[in-house]
Amino acid sequence: MNPAKPDEFQYVNCIRCGLCLSVCPTYREYLKETASPRGRVALTRKGLEGKLELTPNLIEQMYGCFACMACDAACPVGISPSSLALSMRCIDEQIHPAMWKQQIFGGLVSSARRMEWATLPLRLYQKTGIRRLVYALGILNILPEKISDLETMLPRLPRRPLRRTLPEITKARGEEKYRVGFFIGCAQNLLFAEESAAALRVLARNGCVVVAPKAVECCGMPARGYGRMDFVEKHAKHNIELFERLDVEYILTDCATCGSTLKEYANIFADDPEWKTRAETFQAKVRDICEFLASIPLEKPAGRIEGRVTYHDPCHLRRGQKVWKEPREIFSLIDGLEFAELPEADWCCGSAGSQLITHYETSWKVLNRKLDNVEKTGASILASGCPGCRMQLRTGFRRRNRAVRATHPVALLDEAYGGK
Repeated sequence: MNPAKPDEFQYVNCIRCGLCLSVCPTYREYLKETASPRGRVALTRKGLEGKLELTPNLIEQMYGCFACMACDAACPVGISPSSLALSMRCIDEQIHPAMWKQQIFGGLVSSARRMEWATLPLRLYQKTGIRRLVYALGILNILPEKISDLETMLPRLPRRPLRRTLPEITKARGEEKYRVGFFIGCAQNLLFAEESAAALRVLARNGCVVVAPKAVECCGMPARGYGRMDFVEKHAKHNIELFERLDVEYILTDCATCGSTLKEYANIFADDPEWKTRAETFQAKVRDICEFLASIPLEKPAGRIEGRVTYHDPCHLRRGQKVWKEPREIFSLIDGLEFAELPEADWCCGSAGSQLITHYETSWKVLNRKLDNVEKTGASILASGCPGCRMQLRTGFRRRNRAVRATHPVALLDEAYGGK
């Protein structure tokens, strides 16, 4: 399905069975038809057939969707309500363009350098000790909860963005078995540089030559989420051309959202034969890093990690890429690590990109159920392959004063290998 052009099949063939209601996080919290996949499909149909005006209220229902794809998996006739909601955002943007989206996605997000400069104040906030002082004085306790939560979402920021410190080519340790590309995601570059550096060490330790081009642009998901498919196409063309020039067998990413989006590039160019063919070649190489590691013989770590770990399935990994067993296999390699399956592990955590900012109350309602389930496991470590999920869950742990570490599964593997 071309994200910018809803297929009539997707909204006409809804049989209104209601199976999607049982898996939708927003419907579960509000029990309103308009907050359900079935309701959004009905609104889409009426809007596209000209029977309803595309009012701000109607479009708000589309932005209320978490795009977690649970409804897509549950639908017995194969329609995709979550994709329809994203498509309706695109249609509204064409009718009612917002200047701020042009500035954000056309200016800031389109340039890794600009994004690095934009986050410089955050790094200074941490490096100068101001952040430590804020916590020591309890300043967050007197701020509005939303402001406090947004601050606690931030992980421990790297001194420098990953793009500034990562070598373009990382040599394999020992015998060279694979030559892989590494897609540096925006969040990984700016917020989780240490975890991505750990991923490269794990790859190198297991016979991979890793090529990490620093000229990559955003995968495109943020722009898609806000209806700007023109910038999604721009980012996609740039990234496809960039990796076409590299001699790599696979293109790996340690960000679930990036991986899911990169694997959708052919759909984005469904109506452009030339780019669709190139996109198909590109996305055939894309693998989540856990997906790739599970497909090769891995050296067993000599180190131990004592503790109980549980795993949250990112929506873009479990449903977007059908990858869920592979991350769990990593835990079995690490001595001392006890794995506890998370109840409702594949339910959305409430992040969905920016929902904690745009739909604060709903995001927290969904997150609280996830936190309750984490507490049932008794785990001291929560692993997940999505930076947005980890930031969301970290916010919840701090609000509840729970000492649970949120990290990437591959970072645990690197730790067992001995890290740096």
